[in-house]
Amino acid sequence: MPQDPTDRRVVVTGPPRRAVPHARFRSRGRYPDASGYYRPRTEIDEQTTLGHTYVRSLMRSQLRAALTVFAVLGLLVGPLPLVFAAMPDARRTQWAVLGFCLYAPLVLLARWYVRRAERNERDFVRLVEDR
Repeated sequence: MPQDPTDRRVVVTGPPRRAVPHARFRSRGRYPDASGYYRPRTEIDEQTTLGHTYVRSLMRSQLRAALTVFAVLGLLVGPLPLVFAAMPDARRTQWAVLGFCLYAPLVLLARWYVRRAERNERDFVRLVEDR
């Protein structure tokens, strides 16, 4: 039984090719560009080593800010028991320091930390979104 030449099987050699998705999906970073460049968001979504590095850099910057706040807080509050022990008769001064003088630096420190954390996240989003 002879086969029709158009029905023959053909062996394809060469690298497999993927269909290029619609440009709308490429612009959102879900697929690589035609050049094969992956955007950082794709790296993070696919949990590659590079994506892991991006996330670790964000976590490291957030940890650095938190440790800075913790160190300043320790330097601010840590010596207070020694100062109070050196002045045993100044009970009113202790309450004034604890009640009024300590809150302003704590609020400023908290505000600095929140602004720093938001800036770190904003920088990370800019990096991921390629802006």
